[in-house]
Amino acid sequence: MSYIKEIEISEAKGFLRKLYNDAIQRAGRIWNIVKIMSIHPETMKSSMEMYQRLMFSPSPLNRSEREMLAVVVSSKNGCVY
Repeated sequence: MSYIKEIEISEAKGFLRKLYNDAIQRAGRIWNIVKIMSIHPETMKSSMEMYQRLMFSPSPLNRSEREMLAVVVSSKNGCVY
């Protein structure tokens, strides 16, 4: 749980509810990194679009290498997820 105000799935309405439903369909759950953007659904949408481009667009790095870089950076930043 973050110190940032979050909107729970059960409270989400409209566009945020759609974004949550899309995230659940993709990942099977709402990850905390997504939920902390719930106050600003447009920002959440943009962030998820950027993530999709970074992880799935053509690149010299394959998916495993991209995930490995994300884990190393998160670890270096003291991020537990």
